[in-house]
Amino acid sequence: MLGLSVGSLLTLVGFVAYFTNNPTLNLAGFFYGIPLLLGGLALKAAELKPVSFSQPTPEHVLALREQQATATQNQIRNDVMRYRYGQKAHFESALNYLGLSPTDEERPDLIGIREEEREGCYALVLEFESPQIPLATWQQKQEKMTSFFAPGVRVEVSQPEGDRIDLALVATGEKK
Repeated sequence: MLGLSVGSLLTLVGFVAYFTNNPTLNLAGFFYGIPLLLGGLALKAAELKPVSFSQPTPEHVLALREQQATATQNQIRNDVMRYRYGQKAHFESALNYLGLSPTDEERPDLIGIREEEREGCYALVLEFESPQIPLATWQQKQEKMTSFFAPGVRVEVSQPEGDRIDLALVATGEKK
């Protein structure tokens, strides 16, 4: 966003300087402004917006997170809640590795996350929109997902409604 703003401003200054016969500002505006503007536009086009919480996290779950969350759970939560560049979807490489993304059109989309308590343990729930990949396929990959997200995480897969798949990463209390 900064490159886009600064690039636009410098390019505008370059154009104004060109028409007011100020060659120094004209050169600086074009020489610095246009590359910054193009770089900012490229980053904006390759931007992947962060995923937000689908519901607020209760205080007791935040306390569980501090006590039990694994490094993997924390990394996933932090990664999906920030802007990413040059990726088509959140978890693109992980879904490919797990065999849950045969094509771009069939790839499930991460639409939200939430934190909850499951049997006294901290759980990070990833909410996917998965119209092309059925629940049975997700369940077949459950053991592979457990080893992928391990150690200290148990994977639970459910389908709360329609095409939505919830992938819960539940802390087991094992080595972090």
